[in-house]
Amino acid sequence: MKRMISAASVLALVLALAAPALAGEAGTTTLQGWITDSYCGAKNANAEGAACAKDCYQKGAKLELVADGKTYKISDQKAALEHLGHEVVVTGTLDRDTIKVAKIEAAKKEKA
Repeated sequence: MKRMISAASVLALVLALAAPALAGEAGTTTLQGWITDSYCGAKNANAEGAACAKDCYQKGAKLELVADGKTYKISDQKAALEHLGHEVVVTGTLDRDTIKVAKIEAAKKEKA
């Protein structure tokens, strides 16, 4: 009986420690879109909206990413500011509607 309780305790401990691994960590995501501001949103998600987005940012708006018809909050506002009004590729992990930025790069232009 003691062996069964001991074995069950060990099994429970192993399962508890393995649960996060089994649940899976949030994987790295790559999104391509435009850096814009939270006041004007998708309306400024282009090169022409850069000046307005910068003005809104200076007035307190947060910088966001518009990609694939969705808007994502950006964890690294400083890195996003450097790419305001540019099409970018953002690599990071998604946490609901926020992308935790690992890297922001200018999107590569396709050759015609």
